[in-house]
Amino acid sequence: MNELINKFSNEHQIVICSYTVSELKDLINTKFNVSLKSLDEFLKDFPFELVYSPMNVDNKLFEIRDEDDYIILHIAIIENVDIFITGDKDFDDVKIDRPEIMSVSEFLEKF
Repeated sequence: MNELINKFSNEHQIVICSYTVSELKDLINTKFNVSLKSLDEFLKDFPFELVYSPMNVDNKLFEIRDEDDYIILHIAIIENVDIFITGDKDFDDVKIDRPEIMSVSEFLEKF
């Protein structure tokens, strides 16, 4: 995992929105036996740019099955990221030109 993170951060700028960090904390807290302190330590050492996620957006840039996921891709679009990496199948049917949506395995295969 460290090698993968180093490869990502040396060759790409990693952008994560505040909504994703909040979701991750909720998931860790409810489903896994990992302390929030451990997550904080991981994120402290993880090389990424944190961008703010607004609570509400007025304009719809695309359609998505799970409305809770809308804000994550919306932020990627307005932050002008090139690639959106996800394992969430709700993004499979989203029709946008940019960013390119791919899974981790697709990203690793391509780059």
